[in-house]
Amino acid sequence: MASERPRPTSIGPSSGGTVNGWLVAILLIAFVALYLKLSGFWPRALFDPGAAPRAITPRGDLAEDEKATIAIFKSDNGSVVHITTSALGEDFRMNPVEIPQGSGSGFVWDNQGYIVTNYHVVRSAIPDTGQGRGGIIHVALPNSATSYQAEFVGASSSTDLAVLKINAPAGDLKPIPLGRSDDLQIGQKVFAIGSPFSLNQSFTAGIISGLGREIGAENGQTIKDVIQVSAPINPGNSGGPLLDSAGRLIGVTTAIVSPTGAFSGIGFAIPVDTVNSVVPRLIQSGSAEPPSLGLSLFQDDVTSALRERGYLKQAGALVARVWPGGGAAAAGIVPTRQMQSGNLALGDLIVAIDGMPVSEPKTIADVLSKKKSGDTVVLTVIRGEDRKEVPVTLRPRPVTD
Repeated sequence: MASERPRPTSIGPSSGGTVNGWLVAILLIAFVALYLKLSGFWPRALFDPGAAPRAITPRGDLAEDEKATIAIFKSDNGSVVHITTSALGEDFRMNPVEIPQGSGSGFVWDNQGYIVTNYHVVRSAIPDTGQGRGGIIHVALPNSATSYQAEFVGASSSTDLAVLKINAPAGDLKPIPLGRSDDLQIGQKVFAIGSPFSLNQSFTAGIISGLGREIGAENGQTIKDVIQVSAPINPGNSGGPLLDSAGRLIGVTTAIVSPTGAFSGIGFAIPVDTVNSVVPRLIQSGSAEPPSLGLSLFQDDVTSALRERGYLKQAGALVARVWPGGGAAAAGIVPTRQMQSGNLALGDLIVAIDGMPVSEPKTIADVLSKKKSGDTVVLTVIRGEDRKEVPVTLRPRPVTD
């Protein structure tokens, strides 16, 4: 009997069990894919080759108040300048260099090149102001690529105003239109253009939130009738224009109230009525300060007490202090001073000015109100036992006094 040959063992996928396993796997994958797609978890395509820009929705016309605001900026932007100051120094090779000091804003006053700004913006660059040996002031016009080196014309520390002059073509100069500040009302809209944080031609809006405010001036005096505004004002806005809704200058932005140095909702501007009074005087003579003898006088009650005690033998105005660099100092007027013993040595007693008897300081003030800087008055003074006639040339009160 012939032996039976063994059959080969199948090791391929042709077995029935293996086929059934693959079928189950395919069905399971299909089921999972269907579930993911229906439940929203199926990954979507990231790119669409047919993507195109969307259609623009028509805006329609601008609102009337927007048009008015835009018109104000377009009208007055060309009048606002950016001011930078530099100190004079030396590099490591001892070559002269400019060292940036600060920046601010200003505006064109007329087509002769006069520029108005705040005194504190340019103070550090003015020679002989106690801030150093002076420096350089640059003025950049908005529509010109040229930065002009400005000349310092004059300043009023009591109003924080200063005037500069640049040698620019008249065609590049656009004087700002002037308004009034005596008829302003709380609640009316205001606008400011300037260079906060050196961002030129920045435009902000707000309202008048207060009138008749008072702020401190650079010389320790008080600036009165200041305008309080809600328009954002930041470092660099100083010296720029505050405008009304007609685009007219109504103030010069000058200060903020802020514990951080940035705008906190309260800003101040010097009223244009003050500006329009001070600036012409600065252009005329370099000073808006009234003509002065260059001295201070004791009050009436002091001189009266001295007369009652026999220290003074007649009525007059007693000199308390003589200002350095003033007319009285140049003329040799003697102030009251304290001796080493502690006793007072009385100064000159002014008994007449230009022949008019002086019984109180007000008489001198009345005479000076009719004079101008450069005029000379004759003081009749009692100095000890002597009576003297002393000519004194009037000079403006020093900016830094």
